[in-house]
Amino acid sequence: MPDPLVKIEGLTRRFDVSKPWLNRVIERDDKQFLTANADVSFEIAKGETFALVGESGSGKSTIAKMVVGLLPPSAGTIRFDGQRIDASLGIPRSLRRRFQMIFQDPFASLNPRWRVGEIISEPIRTFGLMNATDARAEAARLLEVVGLSASDVTKYPHEFSGGQRQRIAIARALSSKPEFIVCDEPTSALDVSVQAQILNLMRDLQDEFGLTYLLISHDLSVVRHMATRIGVLYLGRLVEVAQGKRLFAEPQHPYTRMLLDAVPDLALSGRRRRPVEGEIPNPISPPSGCAFHPRCPLAFDRCRTEIPQPRPTPAGQAACHALDDMVPA
Repeated sequence: MPDPLVKIEGLTRRFDVSKPWLNRVIERDDKQFLTANADVSFEIAKGETFALVGESGSGKSTIAKMVVGLLPPSAGTIRFDGQRIDASLGIPRSLRRRFQMIFQDPFASLNPRWRVGEIISEPIRTFGLMNATDARAEAARLLEVVGLSASDVTKYPHEFSGGQRQRIAIARALSSKPEFIVCDEPTSALDVSVQAQILNLMRDLQDEFGLTYLLISHDLSVVRHMATRIGVLYLGRLVEVAQGKRLFAEPQHPYTRMLLDAVPDLALSGRRRRPVEGEIPNPISPPSGCAFHPRCPLAFDRCRTEIPQPRPTPAGQAACHALDDMVPA
């Protein structure tokens, strides 16, 4: 098998959320740390779409920021085409050009004081790919690639709708000719009808330019439409990884089954649906053992004391003691 384009091993990120030093001395409090991600490992092959799903607060966006070098990891390694990515070590410009990010809010990610042409051509100028004249022409061409007009280069972001702004953000991501794009909830701020247009555009661009995607989403319908493989996150840990279609057909982890059971039955199959029960725990003081055990219908004593390790499943891997023991509570 060829080497993966992106390889993540043991990725961990902790944030110091302690009170100021003087407050801790007066109140006799200890330091507090929030573990956003813990021991996350997965690979992304060239040309595929790997999706990360989970409830809000599961650590999806933190992984996205570490992968593109916006946050340094507390532990673990991220390798892109065999080279290590770590914001604290510095990333060579030749490597940095090869991956980009599409952010969740298209309006907040675009400079409101810049014209669209300047926004799209900024990566071209930063990486020295073209002169100023050619960069302007490339910005106009990319606007047409994403379904807008070349004349839009003179407009400002506020003159566009939400879907059009996300198209501009995609054009900016494409301007440095990247191989890998991290998409952090790229359609969550858009209307449903516009979401489908943006997702279809992303798939067309992937086929045209041979792109590799890391897709961050909480919307399972988006993931079903886009993903080659899916990783399910719960409280910062990867609990299941499987091929896209098989995850929906044969979910192995109880958390994955709970997420899928909550999806509306649009096919009217008559299959009983269960709402998501409970809430994601406080990441500052997570439960012992398996973090999902307070909400899990299959939890037993071992779940409360021992963190489960990933083990092979028919479609990938999952971290659940019940896969071995199958002892109900």
